[in-house]
Amino acid sequence: MSENVNLPIVPTRKEEAQGFLQKMVSKSLGWARKYSLFCYPYATACCAMEYMSTASARHDLARFGAEIPRFSPRQADLLLVIGTINLKQAPFLKMVYEQMCEPKWVMAFGVCASSGGFYNNYAVLQGVDRILPVDVYVPGCPPRPEQVLDGIMLLQDKIANQSHTMGPGAYKRNLAVHL
Repeated sequence: MSENVNLPIVPTRKEEAQGFLQKMVSKSLGWARKYSLFCYPYATACCAMEYMSTASARHDLARFGAEIPRFSPRQADLLLVIGTINLKQAPFLKMVYEQMCEPKWVMAFGVCASSGGFYNNYAVLQGVDRILPVDVYVPGCPPRPEQVLDGIMLLQDKIANQSHTMGPGAYKRNLAVHL
């Protein structure tokens, strides 16, 4: 035992141990995924009108590669939870999330999706993060289109800076359920 204690420890960093080719592939995949977000808008309340205005000519969501909403979860990689989620809707929202392909991201759009808003009662889910892992929160009641664009840019930075690995089981997420 005492012989093992005196062995030198060589610190290595994951980024330095990663090969050059793997780094370049990861960066190029990050760049491609950053500008090709396929959104699935799960719109339930008044925030939906603000979401619609982000695609208008004034705010132009197309600049960020997220202009065409996909109304099939199998074609989307970004779930936009827009507005109030009732407890009766929560299992369907979770089913939509589970049908999405990996990698997938979630944006909570508005204060009702983030924390339940001013609906503090038995019928409203107090934050979508109780059933889904949320990547970006967009505050406001309803949030301005500029805030939505800031949230999209924040998510794009997160996508570009993450490590993109390939192979089976590369995108398993740790879902923490808060009860």
